[in-house]
Amino acid sequence: MPKNNLKELYVDELRDIYDAEKQLIKALPEMAKAATSEELRSGFEEHLEQTKEHARRLEQIFSELGEKPTGKKCKAMQGLVAEGSEMIDDDFEGEVKDAGLISAAQRVEHYEIAAYGTVRNFASVLGEQNAVSLLEKTLNEEKETDEKLTELSDGINSEAASYESEEEETERPTSHSKAKAARSSR
Repeated sequence: MPKNNLKELYVDELRDIYDAEKQLIKALPEMAKAATSEELRSGFEEHLEQTKEHARRLEQIFSELGEKPTGKKCKAMQGLVAEGSEMIDDDFEGEVKDAGLISAAQRVEHYEIAAYGTVRNFASVLGEQNAVSLLEKTLNEEKETDEKLTELSDGINSEAASYESEEEETERPTSHSKAKAARSSR
């Protein structure tokens, strides 16, 4: 039977983001463990606690709607988590790995910002004022997390770039040292 009303779509989207949050609750400890920056590790750990609260808020909304939160798999988050896992498993090290972890985390945040913005708007149109308030709070927290990741990335990306420059200098002889080596082999 076709679904043809906004409330059904709203509940369907809530189930999707609820599953996304549950997937993140499992993935964030691995991201924290893989981070080399203490500040990044701490940020992932803090966001894990926040994510658990986001899931609780969604459960409250489902309860008020008389609905169950289960029944949908968020394929988008599944893909984003898989990309984050690939970053963890890649051979990148130090600040370069941290830069990759931030990249993966920001993709997640941008997805969540879009999803929460959408369901908040649906709740508003449907007159679900308590849900609007809860969803707006979560949306603002997701935006704040994205901003924190951007701030962290400024320093970490610079460190990763300088690490790369130092490594290139030790691996590649300069033109001066190449000329010197050529002269000494004569």
